[in-house]
Amino acid sequence: MKHYKVARRYAAALMAASEEAKSLEKTTADLEYVGKVIDNSREFRLLLASPVVSVEKKQGVMKEIFAKKIGTMTFQFISLMVSKQRENVLPELILQFQALRDEKLGIATADVTSATDLSPVQEKAVQAQLEKYTGKQIRLRTIVDGSIKGGLLVRIGDTVLDASIKRQLEMLHERFIYGDVNASA
Repeated sequence: MKHYKVARRYAAALMAASEEAKSLEKTTADLEYVGKVIDNSREFRLLLASPVVSVEKKQGVMKEIFAKKIGTMTFQFISLMVSKQRENVLPELILQFQALRDEKLGIATADVTSATDLSPVQEKAVQAQLEKYTGKQIRLRTIVDGSIKGGLLVRIGDTVLDASIKRQLEMLHERFIYGDVNASA
């Protein structure tokens, strides 16, 4: 999140260029590939972050890794970022591009935390309810966390829906505490 504003501007520019060229899906796939390379290679991440490595050297490495694997427009855009010494923003740019694309397509990601694994039927039911609630297509990511005891904890962007047993117990505990305070007053 350190480079949020810069990444958002670059992502918006790449989104506009992709839409104009009618290659939004290709650009999305290209950026997913670039993201996987970044995630899977510590050396590549260090290269991106290093102020010591020259622009020419970074351009050469980018060309070697990506020129034949991603589309021309995406490669040229990444080369532009390297020439402007903004390659360290690439991971955040990928996240921002995905967010802009999802926003454009009416897709929201919901992180659903449950105490145990949800069955496929339960996942489908939760997804349907969340789609009804948000009016958007939901991409469900499930997380198992036994500390919530039961129920669900759902996060969609900045919105949190907490229907966990842990939260219900906390609320009950607060009622007992406040009930005692009010009773003695």
